[in-house]
Amino acid sequence: MKLFSFDEPNKNWLPYDGTVNYYGVILSNPEHYFRVLHNDIAWRHDEAVIFGKHIFTKRMVAWYGDLPFEYTYSGIQKTALPWVDCLLELKDLVEKQSNETFNSCLLNLYNDGSEGMAWHSDGEKYLKKDGAIASLTFGAERKFSFKHKESKEKVDLVLEHGSLLIMKDTTQTHWMHRLPPTKKTHGPRINLTFRTIER
Repeated sequence: MKLFSFDEPNKNWLPYDGTVNYYGVILSNPEHYFRVLHNDIAWRHDEAVIFGKHIFTKRMVAWYGDLPFEYTYSGIQKTALPWVDCLLELKDLVEKQSNETFNSCLLNLYNDGSEGMAWHSDGEKYLKKDGAIASLTFGAERKFSFKHKESKEKVDLVLEHGSLLIMKDTTQTHWMHRLPPTKKTHGPRINLTFRTIER
């Protein structure tokens, strides 16, 4: 199923077993935030342990939150940094748009279209069960894909510069998602995923 980027925040883009709402572009000045995030965030190369080998990726990441939450994925533990002003501004905006609340944010910086993210679900130990995850995109427009774990049905959306996507309810239980690499995009992309950690 091929879907396009229409601003219909009340529409569920998944056919069943979860909820995905796409709000379209919600920022009038996304270029400003892209520059601030690119320059002011404490970016680090992502790490992973794969088949017992510790590797570093080209993709850059950062992890912020209300408290020094510990977050583990791909065998690597991260500790949340204190919020910076631009993230608090964006968190407030996203919360008002979505009527959700968040206490942490995982950021990804993809330098070009060759960098992406493999199929996965966000099911980390302390992540709120069936809680909302808000994905805010800056920079290069990229395809974002969902695949049902049992039926293998796929749904594709195009995430625009300054746009908001919300995944919630049982989406993480029944669907995987990914950011596929592409040769069509050469510019960088910054993605913010606001989350709720429960301890």
